[in-house]
Amino acid sequence: MDRSRFRLSTFAAASALALALGCGREPQLNVEKAPASPLARTSADAPSSRPAHPPTAAATAGPAELPAGHPPLDPAASSAMQLAPVSPEVGRGSAALVWPVPAPWAAEPPSNSMRRAQYRVPGPGGEGECVVFYFGPGQGGDAMSNAERWASQFTDADGRPATATMKTRTATVNGIAVLFVEAAGTYQAGSMTGMGQGVAKPDWALLGAVAQGPDANWFFKLTAPQPTIEANRAPFEAMIGSLRAGG
Repeated sequence: MDRSRFRLSTFAAASALALALGCGREPQLNVEKAPASPLARTSADAPSSRPAHPPTAAATAGPAELPAGHPPLDPAASSAMQLAPVSPEVGRGSAALVWPVPAPWAAEPPSNSMRRAQYRVPGPGGEGECVVFYFGPGQGGDAMSNAERWASQFTDADGRPATATMKTRTATVNGIAVLFVEAAGTYQAGSMTGMGQGVAKPDWALLGAVAQGPDANWFFKLTAPQPTIEANRAPFEAMIGSLRAGG
C-alpha cells in the first residue's frame, strides 16, 4: 500500500471513530482564553499600595469643604472627623464674650470643648437648640462663609439649598461687629457639606449670628421648628444685642 492510500485509510478510520463517540453530543470548542487585561482585574487581584488595615471612616468620607482651619460647625454631626480640642485657656477673661441667657432657655453642659454654651429652647413647635461655638484664634473661618454653610443645611420645597433665600444683615453691638443670618426650610440636622445628608426636619428654621470677639469669632446658632423660632426671635436678638467683651 502506497503512502497516500495509507493516509486516506487512516483518516477515514479516525473520522468514523469520532462520529461513533460523539453521536448525540454538541461538539466541544477548544478556544484559547486571552490573558485578562490589567484594567479588568478585580481589586483582589490588583496590586495595592493601601495599608493592610481597613480604611477609617475619615478616609472614605467625602471632603468637608470647610475653610482652612475650620472644624465642623456641629462637631457631633460627624464622628469620622478627628477634631482638635480647643484649649480651655483661650477665649476667657478679656478675650471672652458674655451675654445674658433668655429666661425660658435651659442651659446644658456643652457636649465638647468647641461649644462654649448650649441651651434647650422651648416653644410652641417643639424644642430647639441654641449652640455657641468658639474655635480659638485663627480658627473658624469668616462670618459669611459660616452663614452660607448654615443656610446650606436647609432646603426648599424643590430640594435647593436655602443659600439663595437666606437673609443676612450686619450690626455693631457694644463695639462688636455682628453678622445676623436667617434661613428656613427642611433642616438636614447633623449634615455637612460634602458629607451626606442628615436627619430631615421639615418646617424648621435658623437664627444665627457671628460675632467678632477680641481674639476670634463666636458663632451663635439657634435651630428649631419654625413656630419655636418665631416665638424666640425677640429673646435671641435681645441676647445678641446685649453682647459685650470681657468676662
